[in-house]
Amino acid sequence: MKAPRIILSNAIPIIVMIGLIPFVQNDVLLTAIYIVIIGISFFVKREKNDGIIFLFGLVGLFVSEYFFISTGVETFNRHSLFGIMPLWLPVLWGYAFIGIKRGVNALA
Repeated sequence: MKAPRIILSNAIPIIVMIGLIPFVQNDVLLTAIYIVIIGISFFVKREKNDGIIFLFGLVGLFVSEYFFISTGVETFNRHSLFGIMPLWLPVLWGYAFIGIKRGVNALA
């Protein structure tokens, strides 16, 4: 059964990260918590190119989010990163890319 393994190793950290958003109002603290969760995830299981995929997701989605925000398609109430989006958002996206990669690898 691949589904439980995919859920346990990939989805739960992301669900926890998303679930913390309404409870941790300080974006710097939330970003630090995300980095700890990601660090633990990498310690438990690190696959080839995880770092590159994480950086690609972090930078790529920061740029994409910036364009969405600049067109008015998206808005955020928290503006701790350059006054445009929450500091934690690109970190969350970066790890989401890891989750997607790991899920695809588990299915292969």
